[in-house]
Amino acid sequence: MTQLQFNLNMDLLKDSVMNSNIDAVVKSTIVLVLNEYMEKERDEHLKVHAYERSSYRQDYRNGYYERDFMMSIGKIRLRVPRTRSGEFAPTVFEKYARCDKAFVLSMVEMVVNGVSTRKVKKIVEELCGESVSKSFVSSLTEKLDPIVKKWANRPLNTQYYPYIFVDAMYIKVREHHKVVSKAVYIATGINEENKREVLGLKVDHTESYEAWQSFFKDLIARGLQSPKLIISDAHSGLKKAISTEFIGTSWQRCTVHFKRNLIDKMPKKGVAEVKFDLKRIFDAVKVEDARKFKDEFVIRYEENPKLDKFIEKLEEGFDDAIQFLNEDQKYHRFIHSTNSLERLNQEVRRRERVIRIFPNTQSAFRLIGAVLMDYDENQKKRRPLFKKE
Repeated sequence: MTQLQFNLNMDLLKDSVMNSNIDAVVKSTIVLVLNEYMEKERDEHLKVHAYERSSYRQDYRNGYYERDFMMSIGKIRLRVPRTRSGEFAPTVFEKYARCDKAFVLSMVEMVVNGVSTRKVKKIVEELCGESVSKSFVSSLTEKLDPIVKKWANRPLNTQYYPYIFVDAMYIKVREHHKVVSKAVYIATGINEENKREVLGLKVDHTESYEAWQSFFKDLIARGLQSPKLIISDAHSGLKKAISTEFIGTSWQRCTVHFKRNLIDKMPKKGVAEVKFDLKRIFDAVKVEDARKFKDEFVIRYEENPKLDKFIEKLEEGFDDAIQFLNEDQKYHRFIHSTNSLERLNQEVRRRERVIRIFPNTQSAFRLIGAVLMDYDENQKKRRPLFKKE
């Protein structure tokens, strides 16, 4: 192990500490230590000390060169020793690489968590006293690309997912010097351990049957088996893609979206009792009870002309909205709606709102993927939705 020896003038050191900027003192001390450390390393590499003659000599000294080195305290300038053959390389830069990587990852994490590149740039300047460009901060996030890509393409044949939730949200992306709207397709599921898991992510053009079909084909190619139930809103292209790609799978229309659509068909006043009776239908725990409550609802209000459209929509979407009742009752509260996916979308939206417009599709996929990966990691640490019997 390299041993360092210093002869310090304590009075001078005390005066420097008391009367100088403490940051400058810290930097100067680190420069002193690292320069001395590299000098000793060169001696050990050469097998001789300065001005010493020895038959064990491995090489010859060849002066120094200056090198700037960025650390968490800021940029410092080191006096790096070199040898005639050029084979000597100090370990200082390797040793502190971990610190640099941690600092870089911290910046990346700030961006992923919704801190704008402009703010990250400012934080770096305050911490290090060095200016970095916004493009530099943005380029750091590209280090996430292989990680996100590997996660997004992981196999899905190691578990069975009986219940899958799908939804799309819209973001703004620059494309060919224009700002365009793109759809972000996200699929989550409840796995065999009764934990939520993100299954897939895709950034594509406007939501359509072809886009949903392509998204599902990607999931199936990764090993996804047909689930018992797919829960989503009532987008026509999505419904068609589900029936095409997942033969034998039932579709559950999100009851929250369905009830919201029904309420839009109600009069604005005097409908408190109607809403109560509607809630009673979807609070049922058996299919037979839900049908009974629905029939009673129709008989009670069918003479009210103001509720004609409401009843028509209820009859039209009722069967699709009660499919969850065919599953074990312990699952009902988790699979009757896409609320869990909506909350996840809100987390994505919170980060996306800071960026506002993604510079390209890849950057959108990278950041949203990183957010979903973080969600996945947190879900693994959480308790199951309920214990297995």
